[in-house]
Amino acid sequence: MDRTDRKILAELQKDGRLSVTELADRVGLSLSPCHRRLKALEESGAILGYHARLAPSALGLNFAALVFVTLREVTRQPVADFETALAQIPQIVEAQRLFGDPDYLLHVVAKDLPAFQKLYDEHLTSIPNVKRLSSTLVMKEVIQDRLLPM
Repeated sequence: MDRTDRKILAELQKDGRLSVTELADRVGLSLSPCHRRLKALEESGAILGYHARLAPSALGLNFAALVFVTLREVTRQPVADFETALAQIPQIVEAQRLFGDPDYLLHVVAKDLPAFQKLYDEHLTSIPNVKRLSSTLVMKEVIQDRLLPM
């Protein structure tokens, strides 16, 4: 990946809706070389996809919590079963496996506290292999979806 590829990535991070023509202008390339580089970046996995960033509050999701999970067993199959179960819960918008204790950090959104409590009681506590759950409420988003440093 060279300086021009990094320019392309930086511009797309700022605005993923750029046309290839606009992108080529911004990075100082003609259309064909820009298009080739863009395809190569997509195929290499440097670009994971394109999407719209939505406001949770506009969708009625005014509540956010961080849930720390400690597993009973951290061997291959129990971990795989746990991660498969996580994927089935749409309110978990981000999940990270951690080194040490706890084993996972879940970012959860919900309509309100009662909706979170229901999710917690009915779904999170019944995920296979969970030893302990600990949650904290998000007071305010300070930094969110920050662009990666280029």
